[in-house]
Amino acid sequence: MISRKDFLKTGALSALTIPAMGLPRATQAASMKRSYEGDAKNVIFLVVDGMSHGTFALGDLVKSRQYGEHLHWTQLYNQTERPYHRGLMDMASANSIVTDSAAAASSWGSGQRINNSGINWSTEGKPLRSIHHIFRDAGKKTGLVTTTRMTHATPAAFATAVPSRNYEDQIAEQYLEAKVDVLMGGGHRHFAGDKRDDGKDLYGEFRQAGYTVARNKAEMNAAPSEKPILGIYGDSHLPYTTDHKTDAELAKNVPTLAEMTASALDRLDSHPDGFILQIEGGRVDHAAHGNDVSGLIYDMIAFDDAVGEVLAFTENRDDMLVIITTDHGNANPGLNGAGPGYNNAPLMLDQLHTFRHTNEWVFSNMPEDPSARQVRELLAEATQLDLAEIDIEMVMKAMKGELATPYRAERTASSVLGKVLANYVSVNFIGDVHTGDYVELTVLGPGMDRMDSFTRNTELFDLMVDMAGVRAMAKSA
Repeated sequence: MISRKDFLKTGALSALTIPAMGLPRATQAASMKRSYEGDAKNVIFLVVDGMSHGTFALGDLVKSRQYGEHLHWTQLYNQTERPYHRGLMDMASANSIVTDSAAAASSWGSGQRINNSGINWSTEGKPLRSIHHIFRDAGKKTGLVTTTRMTHATPAAFATAVPSRNYEDQIAEQYLEAKVDVLMGGGHRHFAGDKRDDGKDLYGEFRQAGYTVARNKAEMNAAPSEKPILGIYGDSHLPYTTDHKTDAELAKNVPTLAEMTASALDRLDSHPDGFILQIEGGRVDHAAHGNDVSGLIYDMIAFDDAVGEVLAFTENRDDMLVIITTDHGNANPGLNGAGPGYNNAPLMLDQLHTFRHTNEWVFSNMPEDPSARQVRELLAEATQLDLAEIDIEMVMKAMKGELATPYRAERTASSVLGKVLANYVSVNFIGDVHTGDYVELTVLGPGMDRMDSFTRNTELFDLMVDMAGVRAMAKSA
């Protein structure tokens, strides 16, 4: 493992380009209580997948303009009563400056940098012991909450080890073997016997192991808190917030990330020996890939609602290590200036308030070989915008793979729609893939005084096991 001294000597830090807001600072260091190993009985790790710095800004701008208040994350930075640490983090994988979610989360889940696409799988081709197993063997409870499939890369990296993130059926089985106490997200197709290739009824196996299986919000709320829970609320990923809010059936049956977070915290906090809980707002990443502006911003705000739950839950607690971060940038969206003196930009951004559906909803409801009228009607229903004829034509060509673009071919019809909508809401994306950004990192509670303004991703693993006093279990692997 590369030491901090050696890492900084490589020149990685010297290559840092400071964003316009300036270098984040370790905040209120003088008022921070000196922490010692074992001071954190509990660890809560919040990760919003694929959040570029622009996504953070857009979420705050839209929330403040539409709801009259800033993100809870931003409000934390704007207060002086509660000490916190803020910094940047290098999220490189073992084989690339640009990481994927599997390698990124594995750096936290195992304390090692691995190659992209693996889950806690060493560069030598061996499984690594996950942080879940370390905390479990120390007598603590564990939980994973996500808006993606439960078997997706980020939650999987806290509790499983597989050569490829695509081994989702195997990840589901490893959750059962690992005895994770709280599992909440999507991914029905990896647990149901009639969906899995091997026909295994994992729901039945989880029930036999003493779990409550919940398939909707009501069942989650009714589940006894003293039993472990497997909550699976969608066949694949959970719906985007924009679509969730405008569909009565979804709103009734599918819990929000904040609701799952509150339920998980209630279940885990009663354990006398403490817990570790990972909470992921995973669909921000998917929206960035799809240049889906409404999906991106409102899922960012929904993640921040979960942040609010955690901040309220941990207020006046001195036994909680809280980490809030992202695993990488994606597509680097931003509000662009528009109109004379850029005066039109905020008014254009405000049009997002009327969006009823995401790009994903548009294309999932698109008929085969649609007419221009059908495309226009679907887009009008989703966005409440009257798109120009040339915009409709671009989207239709993109769906057929016939759109010619200079320099770089567009990857999906959704990314083309994102560029079309940029003319109306003034939010542009530079691409539709992950970026090598240094990411936002916030730490509260025991251990924040140990953090520098610039952090290597693997250092968070060390922070968690040390502050929770479980380092001995990590060494026993």
